[in-house]
Amino acid sequence: MMQQASTRRSALRIAVGLMLVAALLLSACGSGSGGGTAGSETPAAQGPNPASERGNHLVVAQAQDPGNWDPIDTFFVAWASVMNNVFEGLVFRGPDLKLQPGLATEWKWIDEDTLQFKLRQGVTFHNGEPFNADAVVFTFERLLGEEGAKGPQQGNYASIDRVEKVDDYTVNFHMKTKDPVILTKLAGYGAVIVPPRYLKEHGDEYFDKHPVGTGPYKVVEYKQDDHITLERFADYWRGQPKIEKITYRFIPEEATRIAELTTGRVDIAVISPSQVDNVKNSAFLEIVTADSPTVYGLRFDVSKDPVDDVRVRRAIAQAIDAQAIIDTILNGYGKRISTFQSSLSFGNDPSLEPYPYDPEAAKKLLQEAGVQPGTKLTLSYIGTATVFGEIAQAVQSYLKNVGLEVELKTYETNTYYNDIIPNAQAGHLYQEGWGGWTLDFDNTAYLLYGKGQFWNPTFYDEEVQRLLEAERSTYDQDKRLEIFKQLDRRLYELVPTVPLYQDVTVWAVNRRVQDFVPPPDTRYWFFETSIASDQ
Repeated sequence: MMQQASTRRSALRIAVGLMLVAALLLSACGSGSGGGTAGSETPAAQGPNPASERGNHLVVAQAQDPGNWDPIDTFFVAWASVMNNVFEGLVFRGPDLKLQPGLATEWKWIDEDTLQFKLRQGVTFHNGEPFNADAVVFTFERLLGEEGAKGPQQGNYASIDRVEKVDDYTVNFHMKTKDPVILTKLAGYGAVIVPPRYLKEHGDEYFDKHPVGTGPYKVVEYKQDDHITLERFADYWRGQPKIEKITYRFIPEEATRIAELTTGRVDIAVISPSQVDNVKNSAFLEIVTADSPTVYGLRFDVSKDPVDDVRVRRAIAQAIDAQAIIDTILNGYGKRISTFQSSLSFGNDPSLEPYPYDPEAAKKLLQEAGVQPGTKLTLSYIGTATVFGEIAQAVQSYLKNVGLEVELKTYETNTYYNDIIPNAQAGHLYQEGWGGWTLDFDNTAYLLYGKGQFWNPTFYDEEVQRLLEAERSTYDQDKRLEIFKQLDRRLYELVPTVPLYQDVTVWAVNRRVQDFVPPPDTRYWFFETSIASDQ
């Protein structure tokens, strides 16, 4: 769900007026070009590549260890970045974002409420267990049952009533409600297929740390908060992957990730925009970018005074110069958004303009709402999310300029998402990042604004709920788009979240890595990637 990034320059820590903040940000971060499409920048200079000593062993750095490897216990991009190579769903979506057959070879609706899948034969799990209809039925009984209820995934598949085995390689999904995004949902996260015998023998807790799937790579070692190592699976049904071994190293500090990249000890890492110029100077690294479905914003706990008043929420939205944040902290690698979804999302209304930066209008709204100068608010975020830490400090200064005093609080990632947010303990405002991996606004809007959802402890609006139910009740995509336009406008008016920006993801990639396709959703797929022996 989240992507972490850069080290803060000291200038932004100075609490000053808005114009001075902008000037300091510009001088500290410099100007940079924003990538709108996938592309790369390769340094002119070349030299010895120290990574070559590893041979056919790829090393990827990421900021976060998701902490859980069981697919029903997570929604983190950090999980999918690894496990997209270990687990598979009935449907497959690669870096091109197109749906194609995965563990199912074909599917069809046999009536209005029944979706039938023909399963791929000759597939085995990493433990030698056969993939078949029993594995599919077990996976969804687990997901939709008591074990699935403990994690955040179950609500995403609430439209499924049950899965029926027709024969060893045919299953029927019986739907209790319509779900126009069901095929995409079956391509990842909680819907990936797990091995029933392995889970019954070892239990859920063991599986959470020793995951087994059907993908091109199998897990051979996991050391929490340090690394996870994968080796290619010799019996993979598509054939042998080209890379023999992949190690993901969990490195929270970006300065350390950059050092490991520039010394060749890491091959691939997402980096913050402020680090692009430093990395471009390396003789053996290149910069690759892609528009991302990930969006970032500031969520309100609407149960807390004074942000329970929509005028205060609108005031805060207008007090923050989001474009200046993009131009300076993000070095141009970001796009304005008007609602909490990306331009890649089905349901995005491009006719909606983001709230304008207007501190005087913000002050007027606060005065109308009876908010006194010096009113104190809290803003919470993930401690390792260093780019968002920079943004939080900028927001602190922007809000001070309109008379609000903001206290910043940080939390560990898993605690933040599993305890702080669901239990409404994040304060008045808090960091919200969402990958929108289905590329459909339903995945974002229902889970974040639907009544009773895991990450929505306090927000409820009758009209929003009606529209959410309406868009889920039809497979007519034109009708859904019209409903989403109404939903966009309602959320725009209510401001449960201040939408800040759509991410443009920046990777630093060692030039020995060949055929790396930057995944917009950051779910790495290394089956076709290779390592050049002469680089």
